[in-house]
Amino acid sequence: MAPTTRDHIGRIWAPVMINGKGPYRLVLDTGATRSAIMQRVVDDARLPLDTKPIRLRGVTGTRTVQAAHAKTLAVGDLLIETVTLPIVPDAFGGADGVLGGEGLKDKRIAIEFRKDRISIARSHGKPAPAGFSVVPFKYANNRGMRAMVMVGSIRTIALIDTGSQATVGNLALRQALARRKDPRDVFDSGVIGVTEDLQHATRVRIPSISAGRLLVKNAEIMFTDLQIFEHWRLTDEPALLIGMDVLGVVDALVIDYRRSELHFRTDSAFDIDPAKIRL
Repeated sequence: MAPTTRDHIGRIWAPVMINGKGPYRLVLDTGATRSAIMQRVVDDARLPLDTKPIRLRGVTGTRTVQAAHAKTLAVGDLLIETVTLPIVPDAFGGADGVLGGEGLKDKRIAIEFRKDRISIARSHGKPAPAGFSVVPFKYANNRGMRAMVMVGSIRTIALIDTGSQATVGNLALRQALARRKDPRDVFDSGVIGVTEDLQHATRVRIPSISAGRLLVKNAEIMFTDLQIFEHWRLTDEPALLIGMDVLGVVDALVIDYRRSELHFRTDSAFDIDPAKIRL
């Protein structure tokens, strides 16, 4: 168990050691297939650079970036050896980078929001403790973490993304909701990803998002066909990228990769109104 904090846009920081140095504050990002770091970490840990740039994919686009090599990346029971780390131009919120999904397939991540604590440990396959609701998910590095949720009355594929502050629906979901344009809609909003690509979006209130016993009412989310929706072939059916504006309303969240389950504890329904649009 390690202390954690949430950055000013609501995401979770994990204290990560790289080559025995640190800890560095990396945003826990279940939507990222690999970890990435800022240049200041490369300099501080004196990491050697890769001779060839690599292609970095974010939710809004792709970018060719330099990468660095580390002998070890460690936090809790997670130990990744001989890892290549893309160097990102900005991790947003003051973080030193992002902690992606590599090495997590047999792990259990427990986050206690009110106590500001995070644990990354080996999963023993135990069921959710009493008082926790369960939402099953499917996970693959090239397809993200997916669960089924209801948006109003629409059954929707949800991508669970702890690296995103805002929740974003695709245009197929908006069409399925059969929602007419409203003069109060905001059409000049934008979504910015880790590659710093910008996608224009519409900010709209929707009926509700429900998964298990979690019910988020009066949600103001973004609508746009993110590049990641296209990459994962999710432009033709209702899909939703769920960020920390929704996930962060629970008291505690557990991601058990071995059981392929989300466990969360909450007794209430919530109203949300995110103010910032960075993912």
